[in-house]
Amino acid sequence: MNALKTGFSLSDKLEADTFSVLDLRLSTVRLMNDARYPWIIMVPRIAHIEEMYELSRVEQSFLMEEMSAVSRAVKAVTNPTKMNVGALGNIVRQLHIHVIARFDTDATWPDPVWGKGEAKPYNDDGAAFLSLLRPQITQEMDRK
Repeated sequence: MNALKTGFSLSDKLEADTFSVLDLRLSTVRLMNDARYPWIIMVPRIAHIEEMYELSRVEQSFLMEEMSAVSRAVKAVTNPTKMNVGALGNIVRQLHIHVIARFDTDATWPDPVWGKGEAKPYNDDGAAFLSLLRPQITQEMDRK
């Protein structure tokens, strides 16, 4: 995991569209600035990676553990109809994982959230949601 030491920078688009939540062992965890959905972006802090298969086996294992913990945390805090977890990278090439709580009452259900309607920015930088989410992620990461 020595790649974490040098060369990583968050894409300008992800930086502009998200708020920092916390850093895990491998990934930086961010909140998408769209209050319509509890939408987390996870970015492995490794330079020049676009695809999961480019990660080492150890890094893949860390990423899976972190994705699972973040997904459990979002689910615990939001009680959604369905959790959506995926990586596309068609617009932002830097490897990043979307963890999105979906509800059968949300504006785009059951369709994907991408490119649907106008984003509704958080009025408080997501502070209320993050105050619940941060400790839940920490608890899920400590779960064995």
